[in-house]
Amino acid sequence: MTRRSLGAQLVELVAGVAVAAAIVAVPVVVGGLGRAAAEPTATGGPTAEALRLGYLANVTHAPALVGLEAGLIADALDGTRLEAQAFAAGPAVVEALRAGAIDAAYLGPNPAVNGFVQSGGASLRIVAGATSGGAALVVRDGIANPDDLRGATVATPQLGNTQDVALRSWLADHDLTTSPTGGGDVDIVPTDNARTLQLFRAGSIDGAWLPEPWVSRLVLEEGAEVLVDEGELWPGGEYPTTVLVVRADLLDDHPETVRALVAGHAASVDWIAANPTEIADVVNARLTVDAGAALPDAVIARALDRVAATTDPLASTFPVLQDAAVATGTARAGDLDGLFDLRALNAVRADAALEPISTAGLGAER
Repeated sequence: MTRRSLGAQLVELVAGVAVAAAIVAVPVVVGGLGRAAAEPTATGGPTAEALRLGYLANVTHAPALVGLEAGLIADALDGTRLEAQAFAAGPAVVEALRAGAIDAAYLGPNPAVNGFVQSGGASLRIVAGATSGGAALVVRDGIANPDDLRGATVATPQLGNTQDVALRSWLADHDLTTSPTGGGDVDIVPTDNARTLQLFRAGSIDGAWLPEPWVSRLVLEEGAEVLVDEGELWPGGEYPTTVLVVRADLLDDHPETVRALVAGHAASVDWIAANPTEIADVVNARLTVDAGAALPDAVIARALDRVAATTDPLASTFPVLQDAAVATGTARAGDLDGLFDLRALNAVRADAALEPISTAGLGAER
């Protein structure tokens, strides 16, 4: 069977779909959700004693970084103790969720889909979007087109994570083979982001498909060139980078706690939009805690300019993301029905007199 290009699938499945207007570029004011988030309303059931929240120390997880550093999530979880933990990549977060080591997480869309499918729909639910944009393929000087990558070594954060799938799919669209176990026309080496920076600096890899701020670090600190901005592959440039997920049993047993978490998350997205001159300092403060150092001003400014904070998970894109992962051999096919539960998010939006966000038929909305 001839494999259709990812671009063709995107145009067919996403073009013409009206996406709810919840995505905002970091400097743009969205308004409304903050006041709803300040007063979470109960949805029934007891509150949890503690909520263990996972996230990545990346600019693409800005709502998590801001929500934690500014205390917005903890404030919304009034009565529930917040325990936050930073992870290196999305698949490790899914493992922690599966093992019951954490209750909720900011996560890339592909690991979220994989966790849902592998558990037969029993493990997790996406309860909100977090960010869109902020991922790209950066390469060394001299690589100007896909064919220049033949024989190259390229890094991604982890096998099966969102950037790993994007790279493998893009290469396949240009008739370049890869393998989940290494080798092929392009050798993909899943590597921790900080290690990727070191390897690129040493000339040991030829490029990497990464999230922010690592794209900006390689560009500004190491002279890398952007070969592909992932937004170029999606109609309107909109694609999910990070979503907020919870364990399914947390949603069943403690819906009020999930409602409060979503309210705090929405307040964080609202804060990002309303405070464009302060966002870099707050994100850097959290990155200092998690990574041990702040980002240079030029790096964080470039990174934030390429990431949009959002509560919309862009549900209509998820079948495309899953098809790409299955085609590249990093995931198995499965039913996505029930992947989303946006009832808490839409309750927050209703309190703020905002329109509900759609699950594109893949879960509960009201």
